[in-house]
Amino acid sequence: MSLKFAYWVPNVSGGLVISKIPQKTGWSFEDNSRYAQLAEAAGFEYALLQTRFIASYGAENQLEAISLASALATVTSKLKLISAVLPGLWHPGTIAKAITTIDQISKGRAAINIVSGWFKGEFHGFGEPWLDHNERYRRSEEFIRVLKQLWSEEQTNFRGDFYRINDAPHKPKPLTIPPVFQGGNSAAAREMAARVSDWYFMNGNTHEGFRSQIEDVTKLAAAQNRKLNFGANAFVIVRDTEEEARQVLHDIIHYADPEAVEGFRSQVQFAGKAAPEREGMWANSNFDDLVQYNDGFKTGLIGTPEQVADRIIELKKIGVDLILTGFLHYDEDIQAFGEKVIPLVRKKEAELLSTSAT
Repeated sequence: MSLKFAYWVPNVSGGLVISKIPQKTGWSFEDNSRYAQLAEAAGFEYALLQTRFIASYGAENQLEAISLASALATVTSKLKLISAVLPGLWHPGTIAKAITTIDQISKGRAAINIVSGWFKGEFHGFGEPWLDHNERYRRSEEFIRVLKQLWSEEQTNFRGDFYRINDAPHKPKPLTIPPVFQGGNSAAAREMAARVSDWYFMNGNTHEGFRSQIEDVTKLAAAQNRKLNFGANAFVIVRDTEEEARQVLHDIIHYADPEAVEGFRSQVQFAGKAAPEREGMWANSNFDDLVQYNDGFKTGLIGTPEQVADRIIELKKIGVDLILTGFLHYDEDIQAFGEKVIPLVRKKEAELLSTSAT
């Protein structure tokens, strides 16, 4: 299939980098309505709305993902809206109904991203228990199984360790079953994805890092007689010259907020070390990597339009199906990516297909 393009919705203040560099990126509904319409016109197929309830690493203001997705559904016509959700702060029956409602409003454009949780402060702040690492993923798997049953069966019965559903109806059904996305680098995350998810999001990584992850999760899914799609996170800096793009990256890191970056590092690495294998999504991230929340600099989409398009095609060759993008200046950079990069990617995809057919 053709590569899909998604963008991080900046429904949390501070943009997509932990830096004091000036950014032309807002977090309000008005801002996000404009970005959604720009992205849709530019050729993006998906928008991922973040889940955050309490400020951390400088993100002082947060708009809730599902509520905002519902509103954005009314100002767009093609964009698929992925709402991030934290099991433990929600009940799957409630979320099944909310996502179905967005699906009805948007005529089949709802999706969900299950976030098992790395920010302990949110759970403590709301008086909810913080489960051990693998228990969080066991809860998320049950959450997904309940969602899918409610969306597809006339009545749902479920007996798990975390949820009990008793002859529960769910009407109306979604027009199309919303796809389930998830991330996570641990063994528990990969195994859960192989069993129940439709898309597997990966933090930014090197070419070989992505290849290894895709091969591993693909094998795990095959053992379950399933196939997954793969999304790769990337912070995109496209400029007329590579030198200009590299200078922007240098400036972002130069103006990083050290206190906020270190706070973020302590949270995510604490969560990762809780995995039995003692390794999570940010285990090998240095200070510069962590200036972008999901290691987006590592992916290397920094340079001229041609360089960025070539890098994207190399990711496609190893099995990446979707590029999840973040930007510094949303109004300008979304439009530039749509005008300068996506057409090049489509041209290179056609050439790739033609070459493989001969």
